[in-house]
Amino acid sequence: MESFLFTSESVNEGHPDKLCDQISDAILDACLEQDPESKVACETCAKKNVIMVFGEITTKAKVNYEKIVRDTCRGIGFVSPEIGLDADNCKVLIYIEEQSPEIAYSVHGEFTKKPEEIGAGDQGHMFGYATDETPDELMPLTHVLASKLVAKLTEVRKNGTCPWLRPDGKTQVTVEYRDEGGAMIPIRVQTVLISTQHDETVSNEQISNDLMTHVIKTVIPSKFLDEKTNFHLNPSGRFVNGGPESDAGLTGRKIVVDTYGGWGAHGGGAFSGKDPSKVDRSGAYIARQVAKSVVASGLARRCIFQLSYAIGIPEPLSLFVDTYRTGKVSDKDLLSIIEEKFDFRPGMIAINLDLKRGGNCRYKKTAAYGHFGRNDPDFTWETIKMLELKGHSDSTEVEDGFK
Repeated sequence: MESFLFTSESVNEGHPDKLCDQISDAILDACLEQDPESKVACETCAKKNVIMVFGEITTKAKVNYEKIVRDTCRGIGFVSPEIGLDADNCKVLIYIEEQSPEIAYSVHGEFTKKPEEIGAGDQGHMFGYATDETPDELMPLTHVLASKLVAKLTEVRKNGTCPWLRPDGKTQVTVEYRDEGGAMIPIRVQTVLISTQHDETVSNEQISNDLMTHVIKTVIPSKFLDEKTNFHLNPSGRFVNGGPESDAGLTGRKIVVDTYGGWGAHGGGAFSGKDPSKVDRSGAYIARQVAKSVVASGLARRCIFQLSYAIGIPEPLSLFVDTYRTGKVSDKDLLSIIEEKFDFRPGMIAINLDLKRGGNCRYKKTAAYGHFGRNDPDFTWETIKMLELKGHSDSTEVEDGFK
């Protein structure tokens, strides 16, 4: 069988866009911790020692937005203009209004609707994806490796292993695959690319040596590396200036990094800074739970699931499943099994996945290194529901799975 190459990228918590995602989700955490019924649509932008938070928030919580901004920046490591941002002295602008009363009435009836009656916070379509190419995560290998590399960059920076590292950075991993009847079989890592911010005094030779020793070889299993693997380590030469000092940041610009690294599909809606009434987030979370449950239950080796909504309407407009010819039953029968096991009404998703619980950096944790494939009890959408074939035909003929 012929092989092919596929590439995914990731960015770490010091990337300007990810900084903004984390601030927006830290604010969401603070609102939900005090008031689980908070309605939050919070955006953040950053550039050259200025952070602006803007959007619509309706909550009973008393939140010190400026403190959250500064604490988040400081926790990432932005403590001086030379590094990319000064958490304690940067300018913080807050422009927050309440949710539109028209939207409030349509979605939750100004808090009078029962959970099963709550409508979607907006129109949209969301996707979930899973694959057995990584048995633990049930995620694409390219995305898992790219995400783990940036997480390792942060780890060795903060624990002092590589003290020359600075917060900003990104990775890219190319894997050679073989398609076996719709299942993706990773053969080898073809290329590893790391661009990381660093102190001015460190040499390029030390950067390359440390990245190979403390990052790449501790993350990528040796079975995937060979003498033909290409390594591009800080290919621009130098990367001293980073963070918002050199590049503007904005919430919601890393949606593919947040999800599946280009595999499957994406509906286009960002996650960070949005409470669970926003189906961009909650719909994508339950879609991931569906796809993961299908693969974990052994009903397919690979699965994509889509659902769509109209604003103010509880029931989804459409459901779709595709197992890429790897299903043990037809996609039509599989969709029937899924409908029996899952409730796709936004109010019930919030309850079943416990999405109104904030605090403890729950949502902030999602805002760097991916929302899916991570072993964390706060990531309730990663919980598997075992799906059974009982009462359904065991046909291997794959039909269009749609409703």
